[in-house]
Amino acid sequence: MRVLLVEDEQPLAGYIAAGLRKHGFAVDVAGDGQSALDKGEFTPYDVVVLDRDLPIVHGDTVCRRLAESGTSRILMLTASGAVRDRVDGLTLGADDYLGKPFAFAELVARVQALSRRSAPARPPVLRAADVTLDSSRRCAERGGRALHLTPKEFGVLEQLLAGAGDVVSAETLLEKVWDEHADPFTNAVRIAVGTLRRKLGDPALIETVTGAGYRIAARPACD
Repeated sequence: MRVLLVEDEQPLAGYIAAGLRKHGFAVDVAGDGQSALDKGEFTPYDVVVLDRDLPIVHGDTVCRRLAESGTSRILMLTASGAVRDRVDGLTLGADDYLGKPFAFAELVARVQALSRRSAPARPPVLRAADVTLDSSRRCAERGGRALHLTPKEFGVLEQLLAGAGDVVSAETLLEKVWDEHADPFTNAVRIAVGTLRRKLGDPALIETVTGAGYRIAARPACD
């Protein structure tokens, strides 16, 4: 899932971004309201974690304009936990509200909940052949054997399983699993798919569709 974090306090932004990445999210960071609007114009983020008190363009304006686009779920952060402030934030179009200071585990849980709401409805556990993936628990296995995947490998497998046999392009995988710093001409997707295939083992589960992308094989076949 792709997340935009909008926070002008750099140490806090770095801490939140690093923590979300450890939980498998692809995170872009904006340090002011205008940068957030610029990024949101070109990238369909699943969730925006938005500080309310921002320089250049206030968080209220950012929230309203992002909500009008209707493409992202918005979690608003603020130092004030007053009921009036929460009501104001939700009225502006925020989907959820979290006061500072907050427990990081709660932030992660709220982002995960919003990401599920932003995506098309799908089973909580994804399956294909003898492979299962539980997004909420961040675990995957094949034939009862735990798969020890990197966050990028987990994200690629999640997107392919969610595709349910449909072809998923490398561009889509790059957009959903990597952040804005990924080079569009990189071979990172091909490398991640290669290591994922090795960890999945035989019979082969992931097919390459030349010129189109990758998909989960209808009938996994041995080489």
